Amino acid sequence: MDTTALRDAYDTLLDAAALPGLGEPDDGGWNADLILAHLLSVDASTAAVALSVVAGARPAFDNRICLDTWNLRRIVAEHSGRADLIAHVRAQAGLLCDIADRLGEEAASVLVPSLLLSDDTLLLDGPVPLAALIDGLADHHVPQHTRQLLALRG
Repeated sequence: MDTTALRDAYDTLLDAAALPGLGEPDDGGWNADLILAHLLSVDASTAAVALSVVAGARPAFDNRICLDTWNLRRIVAEHSGRADLIAHVRAQAGLLCDIADRLGEEAASVLVPSLLLSDDTLLLDGPVPLAALIDGLADHHVPQHTRQLLALRG
């Protein structure tokens, strides 16, 4: 797989996350730390699915744990602050990209049963090729959270 777009999307997001003055959202949604925790959870889950496919397993992807506020707060609490969260997201995104870069066509085309929710809206409930799951991070997921971070500027 070519992860250039995903790496670029993460560079843009991490630049936004490092901006000063990111406050609380007006709509009661996630603050910057919770967004970063969400990304950590999604990337770890996606990497686990990719590695499971390479190992010969047929895993499923379910993003509900990545949306769970208790889980996100737990992830935030494990870090010493925003800079630590940003460094962890950078490292984990790099790891996910490194894994994806090494996927062969056969592994990238494996259909992964997937359940994707966003704001209690069902986005996907069905199989998707592993490559599409990863590419969706670059095409939609990471840019969406970049916009969300930029909206937090005071």
